[in-house]
Amino acid sequence: MVKPQIGRNVIIEDNVTLGQNVIVGHNVIIYAGTIIGENVIIQDNAVVGKQPTRAKTSILPETKGLPAANIGSGVTIGTSAIIYADCVISDNAFIADLATVRERVNIGESTIIGRGVAVENDCIVGRYCKLETNCYITAYSNLGDCVFVAPCAVTTNDNYMGRSKERFDKFQGVTVETGGRIGANSTILPGKIIEEDGTVGAASVVTKDVKKESLVVG
Repeated sequence: MVKPQIGRNVIIEDNVTLGQNVIVGHNVIIYAGTIIGENVIIQDNAVVGKQPTRAKTSILPETKGLPAANIGSGVTIGTSAIIYADCVISDNAFIADLATVRERVNIGESTIIGRGVAVENDCIVGRYCKLETNCYITAYSNLGDCVFVAPCAVTTNDNYMGRSKERFDKFQGVTVETGGRIGANSTILPGKIIEEDGTVGAASVVTKDVKKESLVVG
């Protein structure tokens, strides 16, 4: 059995499970109940299992005591990344420096979440995806397997842009089916579907669904 290697100034709360050969860097916080598999690397200043904090003006319901985070085997969590509670990171996923993965999110096997990427609450990201630097995956989105999202691409879920109470039950994230690809600096409007192997060219604004194996630009 290979015992975990723990850095300096690390806080590991009660009932955390650490698998064999786990490496934890300096100044890491692992919150209560978190499950971490074998051969996991958690780099300096990362936070794992954080409970969400609701803004006083937020329209989202307050949540307390969400289930603990579950980190699979072979996962790497980069420097200053934040993984929230009630989040599942599957085996061999890579979460890069400064990335944020919110609550009620499931990240599939061998997926790469790039530097500075934000995956908001209530999202599913499939297996073997690649979400590149600083892209934004809005809440309530669903990405299939082998999806590619280029740097600085933005997905959205609020057609009312925060101005009307009508929006409260109408949030819609985006859906990207298996093999879908989104080019750099693109914007995908709420509720749009990119069908299997559909492709969005760089700097596009997507206002309609993208059909299977088609390419849209502009």
